[in-house]
Amino acid sequence: RKIKIRDLYAFRSFAEKYRSNSSYARARKVATLKSFFNFLQRKTKIIVENPANELESPKLNKRHPVYLTLNQSIHLLDSLNSSDKNYQRDYCILTFFLNCGMRLSELCSIQIEKFKEDTLTIIGKGNKERTVYLNDACLKALNNYLKVRDASKALPENKKFLFLSSRNLPISKRTVEIMIKKHITNAGYTDDKYTPHKLRHTAATLMYKYGNVDIRSLQSILGHENISTTQIYTHVDDDSLRDAVKSNPLSKL
Repeated sequence: RKIKIRDLYAFRSFAEKYRSNSSYARARKVATLKSFFNFLQRKTKIIVENPANELESPKLNKRHPVYLTLNQSIHLLDSLNSSDKNYQRDYCILTFFLNCGMRLSELCSIQIEKFKEDTLTIIGKGNKERTVYLNDACLKALNNYLKVRDASKALPENKKFLFLSSRNLPISKRTVEIMIKKHITNAGYTDDKYTPHKLRHTAATLMYKYGNVDIRSLQSILGHENISTTQIYTHVDDDSLRDAVKSNPLSKL
């Protein structure tokens, strides 16, 4: 109740100057504060006046999603060590990310019984169910993994999950993050921006760039509630810009 808008602006300034938060990180904090104080005012009636009503979010510059190119994606898959005990599992995980554009949480929660021919039912963001269509690469990677998958030591409630850890537990998000960072590094890509979510970006970008997928279909594939979220994948890549310049009739003079 004692907090005033000046306190919120002071916190925003602290996040920028002392925490060196980017504009995106500060915008997220502002959104969180506005949501929290809105909850205190409208839901719980703990406060009468909302100090966050007039709190402005920092200006954000639009940025393109970070993604692997087609050749980089192929190289990443080819760089995996086939003699590693988790090779088939890791290859399947990377293939699913790069072909289906799944979220990390969606991949970790995949259950074997949810597969039906070339489709997979998953629970996405907001606990919403959606269907994922599997291409030949996914089906091949899945079958190869299932041939060597050993769930004999897993508890009955864990056997239903597709991806298991070395401790026979459903694979955790953190384990997948570490695994992907390892393979990204081994492939020679040192940029730490290549997280599981960036592989999701890669799938979406490659589908849009090479698959002639319209924006509405891509929205459905990715499970986006708002199409504005999907529109970041319609960015024009360098090749398109290069071709556009070359198409200028004056280019041949």
